[in-house]
Amino acid sequence: MNTLFKDVYVYDAESTSGMYGPTHVLVEGNRIAAIGAHAADRFDASAGREIDGRSRHLLVPGLINAHFHSPANHLKGSLRSLPLELFMLYESPTDAELTPTPREAYLRTMLAALEMLRTGTTTVQDDAFLMPSPTPEIIDAVMRAYADCGIRASVALDQPELPEADKLPYLARDAGPALRAALEAPAPLDSAGLLAMYDYLVSTWHGTHGGRLTAATSISAPQRVSPEYFEAIDDLSRRHAIPLFAHMLETKVQRALAHEQPRFAGRSLVQYTADLGLLSKRMNIIHAVWVTDDDLSLIAGSGATIVHNPISNLRLGSGVAPFRRMKDFGITTALGIDEAICDDSSNLWGVVKTAGLIHNVSGLDSDEWPTASEVLDSLWRGGATAMLQAHQLGEIREGFLGDLTMLDLHSSAFTPLNDLRGQLVYCESGASVRLTMVDGRVVFEDGRITTVDEEALLGEAREVFARKLPVIERARREAGAVHPHYQAMVRKAAAADLGMNRWIGNR
Repeated sequence: MNTLFKDVYVYDAESTSGMYGPTHVLVEGNRIAAIGAHAADRFDASAGREIDGRSRHLLVPGLINAHFHSPANHLKGSLRSLPLELFMLYESPTDAELTPTPREAYLRTMLAALEMLRTGTTTVQDDAFLMPSPTPEIIDAVMRAYADCGIRASVALDQPELPEADKLPYLARDAGPALRAALEAPAPLDSAGLLAMYDYLVSTWHGTHGGRLTAATSISAPQRVSPEYFEAIDDLSRRHAIPLFAHMLETKVQRALAHEQPRFAGRSLVQYTADLGLLSKRMNIIHAVWVTDDDLSLIAGSGATIVHNPISNLRLGSGVAPFRRMKDFGITTALGIDEAICDDSSNLWGVVKTAGLIHNVSGLDSDEWPTASEVLDSLWRGGATAMLQAHQLGEIREGFLGDLTMLDLHSSAFTPLNDLRGQLVYCESGASVRLTMVDGRVVFEDGRITTVDEEALLGEAREVFARKLPVIERARREAGAVHPHYQAMVRKAAAADLGMNRWIGNR
């Protein structure tokens, strides 16, 4: 299928105005074949479709959600704001009845994918924690949802390999016998089992659907896995040239680990990873809120990308990441939603706006606050780099993949058109999106998803998860039994003098 976008403006990161046009953009198959007047001459109307931009529409690269967890898609709005370590107790409590069926996994994956496509996100990196552990049937369900809706997806298995006691400071030391036994219980699936599931994911789904679906790798976080498993995941990432996801220093609790567990010997999670020889340009370092300049220097030297999740960091009270210091060190940054339960949306535009605002209260001189250009660079170039796909994603350029979002410049967000970049960051909410194209295929247009029966899927999801809600609520009540112990841990870390602060407004 060939598509000619006629008389459209095109986003241009290098130009003064941020765009050029009106012009024509031709997509042949799944790639941008021509931009300019010659695109119309090359277009064969008998073998394709013409979309008239009427000199009032703007093409931007498809938005890239560089960090996401799909298994919580059905839980948005269901929890009060809590620190991460408490939040996770209620987000995914241990209960056999909460083990999803393949259909439930399919539906919950689809929920966010549909919202992303509606609002112009064409690519998602899904760090999927498939509780209690991944199985081929659930992996298939997640990947089939992404296949059916038409989004570009890179999926990893975010599973811990060590017991809970090894992941957190203070907790096991201060626990009674019953809690200690629970904390020291082995993870649901050992390293051999997890690697077998990775073999299944890669062999079955990596590179399928014309390359639109790919595998990624994940250790979840360095403190949650053994060095041997970390090395095995890194080797898998290297062999297949796919990203490796690693949450690092999201919370002050995680910063406190350096001095509370012997294996870290006073080292931050970044330094620990570097000492293992496992920091690399393939790594996505997720969050990086409680990092020091020493950490940032190591990250910069490795070429790794930091994925910034500002709404999640606010929802969970994790703190404000040092965005300007990241830029000072030359680190590539990308943007992520994190998950629907701690963003309460799968609309990436909210993340874009928050990234443009939250750092204004850093106490830095206003000349050092993020510019709209920097935020958009994180959204597109940074997201493509995080995926190891900067050679073919994140720009509108001949030869690049046909992942495009078309915005109406006559919408309220852009009327009047004062400054394109500023209005993309601070004004756009997704309401101006008129068309989303992924891999050369129109997947959303004129208010309608074109690939699946969205109304039927949403109706089914409402019924399925309404039936599940009583089980979720019961499991959360039972999880509350250990709340005081986890709260004591969080408070102990909060009171610790670690020589840094990432919180604001508390004094």
